[in-house]
Amino acid sequence: MNINHISWIVPGYLFLCLTISGCFTPKELSTESIPAIKNFDLNRYLGMWYEVARLPQSFENGLDRVTATYTLQEDGTVKVLNKGFNTSEGEWKEASGKAYIPDTLAGALLKVSFFWIFYGEYKVIELDTLNYSYAMVTSSSKKYLWILSRSPQLEQSIYDELVRKASEWGFNVSEIYKVIQ
Repeated sequence: MNINHISWIVPGYLFLCLTISGCFTPKELSTESIPAIKNFDLNRYLGMWYEVARLPQSFENGLDRVTATYTLQEDGTVKVLNKGFNTSEGEWKEASGKAYIPDTLAGALLKVSFFWIFYGEYKVIELDTLNYSYAMVTSSSKKYLWILSRSPQLEQSIYDELVRKASEWGFNVSEIYKVIQ
């Protein structure tokens, strides 16, 4: 299997935009009023997650079979490996980054970087706190939303409930793309 690395420019541009957009996010798109999960156990969150659905992003155009893998490093940071299959090119794409929790009292609110010193917000806003089997993640803007699962498929009733909650919070759920796994 041939794995093609995404240029550092693409993920770097993404998180530079996320960082900058956090400063210029219109109030109606801000996720500031959406709380991060408080009782968050990073060790239980580590491992591989399947991307079940997302709001469209240019850096994920054409990608299916998307996964995110989180690995704790010796220095306490988390290695982030995002991987997806570009169906039109017939190739795997991946982006590697790092994350950390700046304030453990803030719960599941991390800073993530795929490019040098530029960090964006990674906020877990829904989580199966019993089994850590599904999660819903955003950033500082409602333009970003991901539904993740430990398995390639998520029970429809759980998916529907997550989409309902996202809609209540003001995300444009009519644009959600269900990822083919």
